[in-house]
Amino acid sequence: MIALKTLTVITTTYNRDYCLHQVYESLLRQTSNDFVWLVLDDGSTDKTKDLVDKWISENKMAIVYHYKPNGGMHTARNAAYELAETELNVIIDSDDWMADDAVETIVRFWQKHKREDIAGIISHNADPSGKQLGTPMPEGVSETTVTDFFGKLGGKGDKKLIYRSELTKKYPYPEFEGEKFFPASYKFRLLDQDYKMLVLDHVTCIVDYNDDSMTRDKFAQYRTSPKSFAYFRNEMMRISKSAKECCNLALHYVAESRFAKEKHFIKKAHRKGYVLLAYLPGTLLYFYLKKTKRKY
Repeated sequence: MIALKTLTVITTTYNRDYCLHQVYESLLRQTSNDFVWLVLDDGSTDKTKDLVDKWISENKMAIVYHYKPNGGMHTARNAAYELAETELNVIIDSDDWMADDAVETIVRFWQKHKREDIAGIISHNADPSGKQLGTPMPEGVSETTVTDFFGKLGGKGDKKLIYRSELTKKYPYPEFEGEKFFPASYKFRLLDQDYKMLVLDHVTCIVDYNDDSMTRDKFAQYRTSPKSFAYFRNEMMRISKSAKECCNLALHYVAESRFAKEKHFIKKAHRKGYVLLAYLPGTLLYFYLKKTKRKY
């Protein structure tokens, strides 16, 4: 039954029973039921399971609930992507919700324009007042990569990405013991090497940035997940075609490797020349970040 749906709405959650209803209520309002809601519980200790069980018993939509021990958002997404059985999936955070016609719009647009060389769709987010977030879609552009959208095309702000489920399984986020954060952009940057995205000039998600958002303190994440950040920077250096970007990546790769106490980071670097040039400034950045409480 679930496999017959087109879209999996993935919500990874950790102790968000107080706001999860917003996602559920928005899904009840959808103009199409061509979706399954996958709730990936990353070790919640609140009433999340009871709440979702209640919704499942109401039988108003297709819901799958999966619990795992807490490991951080990237580990929850890894698990969710593996469980997704539909053609497409989209991440809707536990404090956000879908626009009422999002499922219908996404599915109709995809069925009309999908191709084998297309990974998914770039669409708009809006704030709770309905104001579109970020820049408008570039005029005359029907497909691009996420990297080019935010680079060459000058795109800014928060956008909602919808992907083919078979592709999001391809590049799982690396998991390092004891670290609970890995940059989400890792996946789309790697997919960008082989696929483009369709551009959908339509709001599909409403974003509400809560005070306890995962993105509120990047400096803390930088210090508590240094192996993850260092791995990410090294991989981005490997695929980057921009000397300027490689210089910046190398700078932070050095600092993060120092935080991770990685002795052989130069040997492991994909772009050793950039890392050698960044060794001194990267080391200075490391000492600066050790002493400051400012956000990274």
